[in-house]
This record gives sequence, C-alpha cells and structure tokens, in this order.
Amino acid sequence: MTIRIATFNAENLFRRPTVFGLDDDERRKEILDDFNELVGLLDKEIYQDADKERIAELIVRHDAHDWQAGDRRPFFVNQPRGGAKLYTVPQSGSPAIKIVAKGRPAWSGWAELLRDDIRWEAVENTARVMAEVNADILLTVEVEDRLTLDRFNSQVLGGAVGGTAYPFNLLVDGNDSRGIDIGILSRFPITSVRSHIFDLGANGRPVFSRDCPEFQIEVAGEPLWILGNHFKSKGFGRASENDRRRKAQAERVREIYEAALARSSRVVVAGDLNDSLASPPIRLLLDAGLREAMTHDSYGTQPPGTHGTGKRDEQKLDYLMFSPELWDRVTHVGVERRGIWAPRTFASFATVTSKVDQASDHAALFADLDL
Repeated sequence: MTIRIATFNAENLFRRPTVFGLDDDERRKEILDDFNELVGLLDKEIYQDADKERIAELIVRHDAHDWQAGDRRPFFVNQPRGGAKLYTVPQSGSPAIKIVAKGRPAWSGWAELLRDDIRWEAVENTARVMAEVNADILLTVEVEDRLTLDRFNSQVLGGAVGGTAYPFNLLVDGNDSRGIDIGILSRFPITSVRSHIFDLGANGRPVFSRDCPEFQIEVAGEPLWILGNHFKSKGFGRASENDRRRKAQAERVREIYEAALARSSRVVVAGDLNDSLASPPIRLLLDAGLREAMTHDSYGTQPPGTHGTGKRDEQKLDYLMFSPELWDRVTHVGVERRGIWAPRTFASFATVTSKVDQASDHAALFADLDL
C-alpha cells in the first residue's frame, strides 16, 4: 500500500493580525517588538513603578487604549466589562491612562493583536494546494482552531474547490498568543493525541511556541506517529534569543521522538521548523537518526527551499523527517509550489495573481511511502 504524507504551512486558516500585512518591515517589527514587550511586562506577578510607566507608554504609543482609534491601533488590551482593570482613563489632563493594577493576578484581561478578515480567494487557493497534493495524512501549520479546520475541510476543500474532504481532523490549542495552531487531516483513523504545551524549558517557561502534538494514526492496523511542529520564527525579537529557543525546541522534540520510537518504529517529525538544513536545531534532529524528505534521491536537484522562491538554502523551512524504517519505505518526494506568487521564478495556479491571494508563502512538502 502506498500512502502520501505531507506538511503545509497554510497561513490562511486563521485571521491574521493586521500588522502582518504592513509593507513597512521596520514598522511591522517595531509594533511586534513592542507588543511582545508589553505581553512580557503584563505577565509579571508584581508591577514596579518602572513597569507601570513602560506599560502605559507602550499602550498609549499605539493607541491601544483608544476604542475610537479603530484600525489605526495594531493591538489593544482587552479588559472584560465588570472585571478588575489594568488601567483607567482619566476624564481629562495627563496622563492619558493610569495603571491601577498591582500585578498580573490583580486584573482580568489580556493584550491582543488586532485581526483582519481572510481573503476568500486566498482560502480557496489554500484548498487548491491541498487538493493537488492529495495527501493521505496532511499536517497543517497555522490554523486558528479545530472548528475552523473542520469547516475548511468540509466547505472549502470538499466543497468550493471540488476536492475530497478528509474523514478525520484534529487540533489542540497551543501556546501562541495569536491563536495559530498545528492540526492534522487524515484519511486514516486518528486514535490518540499527546500535547506538549506544558513542557517547560530551562527558564521555567513553555519550551514550545505553539506545541509539539503527537498524533497517533492507525494505518493498516499499525500505529504511525506524526510529531507536528512550528518552531520559533527568525522574523521578530532578538536573533540570539530566537536561535536559543529553536535549539531548545529541537532538543525537546528529539527527546519526544526517541520516546515515540520506543513505542513504534514508524515516526515522522513534520512541520515548519523555521531554520535551514545545516542549522544547529535541524542537525540535532538529524543526528538522532531522522532523515529529511528533500535529501531523498527521488527529489534530485530541484530547488532546496520551501519558502518564497525556494531558490536558496536558507529558504528551507518546512520538513518531513522519517525514522529509519519509514525512510527505507520512501519512494517519491515532491514540493507543490503553485500556491505561492513568485512570477519570476515559477508558474503559479491561474487563480494566484498576487501575494494578496496566494495560498501561502510556503510550499507544501510531500512524500510517498510504500507501507
């Protein structure tokens, strides 16, 4: 029996924060850095005077306190009506807001990025990529929640674009404050799932930016384990901190992989690992005996990357890694790029006419195995 396993950072299965759509890279980075700093400050058990001053500064700088600012504000602080407040707004004069909470336990609410609606054309193109790949097991990265995945599966993939809906889908909410999670679509029964959202790193905080869910799938009466991942990106925050976190995530995934291997010889590590093939985090996984799909002989000398044009080694972000037994059963590896808009490099689907309606800026990676 031949089955196809794939991974795809779908991008368009959650309402993306409006800041991600900014053309100004420096402005986008500034906003996201400020938002992440604010979230970190708000998580403190006790707010010192300097913390309160900085919290107020960040909120006012981005009009996060002004409900009349509308789309001008990139994020806001959600303070549920009737709950204890983080800040109050004086009737007049200065300051613009006053931080009244003494620490995280003293108020109800959270900071949240403002979100925009997803373009329907982009959602349909996401489904076209999946329909063309036609995988039996598809790991999906950047999905808002299970009901979104379920509706997309039945109404768009199995409806609007005329593909075949999957009988099984699953998603566990992870740690990402934007609500982007890792899900799975399968033609084989998903018999169990193990979440690792509570795994702690050396600093006492969750090691995974999202999660490393272990999906157990029954294929022809035997278990196959898919370890889904979405490592910390390189795009925002300090590079050294991002590198350190991806390495810590890889170390934990290696431990999870080795534990899974003790249960079954059929284990796959898949997803968007946000690093190149030669990077330390990826080497950690390869040194555990995993083999990466795009190094298979059947892939040949095709472009090395999965992101953007895919022409450069550093654009290799998406991975299908197989345990030794599964690697011996791989017969073909491919990459579906036509959902990306890169007109100077390769042809896209006719329905992909710009970056606005592209399915994703990631390609879908797939492999056929003879089981």
